[in-house]
Amino acid sequence: QLTAGLRRLAHINDPHQISRLRHFLALNDQALEAALADESNRRSALMMHFSLWGRKWIPSTPTESVARLKQNPVMLAELLALLDYRLEQIPSVPPTLDLPFPGPLQLHGLYTRDEILAAVGHWTLAAQPEMREGVLYLEQIPADILLITLNKTDREFSPSTMYEDYAISETLFHWQSQSTTSEGSPTGQRYIGHERRGSIVLLFVRENKKENGLACPFHFLGPTAYTSHKGSRPMSITWRLLHPMPAHLQRQTSRLAIA
Repeated sequence: QLTAGLRRLAHINDPHQISRLRHFLALNDQALEAALADESNRRSALMMHFSLWGRKWIPSTPTESVARLKQNPVMLAELLALLDYRLEQIPSVPPTLDLPFPGPLQLHGLYTRDEILAAVGHWTLAAQPEMREGVLYLEQIPADILLITLNKTDREFSPSTMYEDYAISETLFHWQSQSTTSEGSPTGQRYIGHERRGSIVLLFVRENKKENGLACPFHFLGPTAYTSHKGSRPMSITWRLLHPMPAHLQRQTSRLAIA
């Protein structure tokens, strides 16, 4: 189980998350419990738990999850070596985001769906609601979470979900809503007027759904602002990224617009 978990965690490229996890693994149970009283730290620990263990085993506390990991010193050493290696591969540290919730998300970081749901507080040890669509509205923040897969195939997506999503430039992204969303619907109006309503829209983008038997992680493109839209059912919306995406991400995410 832990071997598979390490593979699911091998994408990690968020230097703050790596540093937090290394710190957690160095603490005794009492000190860790105190550190996890902080909600952002707690969500970081939950992200690691769901990557390593999935939902097959749910502990009563994040401390229990770390304690079970420490019972296997070989895999613990492997995890620490992986975190060190991934930290060495990070070429630069992006600017810190000012998000309206205590999540540990870092701009342009790579995160799996499970990690994202834990980071925004949607998944806890008590409950992990299913997310079958690529959109999630969290009223308590409030925020719309958009999980976008660029390369869609007939085997993995139904005709109603073969949306046209691609980067227009380093700061503009074209996205199609779900096929049932009209511009006059509550959801459509929430997209259009999110700034006026005090809501944020967070974009997460990946090129493919799976690679090498694993679900691909998403690049976090950060918060966006509504710019314009066309059509209805689905709506074709242009979002403006508040932080330009790096050149290598723009090349990946604009490919479908050229094809």
